[in-house]
Amino acid sequence: MAISHHASLISLALLFTFLSISNAQPAAPAPGPAGPPNVTAILEKGGQYTSFIRLLKETKLDNQINTQLNYSGNSYTIFAPTDNAFNNLKAGTLNSLSQQEQVNLALYHVLPQYYTSDMFQTVSNPVRTQASGSNGVYTVNITSSMNQVNVSTGIVDATITNTLYATYPLAVYSVEKVLQPEDLFGVKTTAAAPTPASKSPKSTADAPSEAGTASTSANWAVGTKWSSLAGLGLVGVTLGALL
Repeated sequence: MAISHHASLISLALLFTFLSISNAQPAAPAPGPAGPPNVTAILEKGGQYTSFIRLLKETKLDNQINTQLNYSGNSYTIFAPTDNAFNNLKAGTLNSLSQQEQVNLALYHVLPQYYTSDMFQTVSNPVRTQASGSNGVYTVNITSSMNQVNVSTGIVDATITNTLYATYPLAVYSVEKVLQPEDLFGVKTTAAAPTPASKSPKSTADAPSEAGTASTSANWAVGTKWSSLAGLGLVGVTLGALL
């Protein structure tokens, strides 16, 4: 009888194990890899960057940035001004800019490299942006002290107030001011008329050096890589809705 009772217990244990296995739910599939970052989606999730989103869209740079991130293998850091930052601009500021200047303003908020907040502590100034003008690539100075990062343009000093996204190849940081490059917003001076001089045969020193010309062209190409792309098709673009 003892052996029969022991056998019954074993049978019940086996039956319970079988039922447990057959009723078990299938394991949930592992999550797939995250898709490439989308600048517009990141800013929309932030909730207070409507004006900056509109600037990127109307200059076609939202698509340019996303395309570069998805297919070029490049990395970028973006400083995103809040809506309050745009509201604090002098009335008519954006509409006073030409179409290409509007593109350069947007590009001035993009750095051609991925920076974490820790990397700002050791960054070498001046830092190049994606914007450029007749004098070459636009730059900013970035300083970090006591966990506060400041971005200086020579016209304004903006503080990074929040990290919206920081996963390679893209970092997006919120700033409380619109970054204003000196080339666009600095004091414009009128060059004095040249003093008449007696005519004399031109010397070789009067001709621009080929090395200097090549250097200027190279600097221009670095900063205008996106400007020329984004400038195509910018017909009738205005930013009147921003203000």
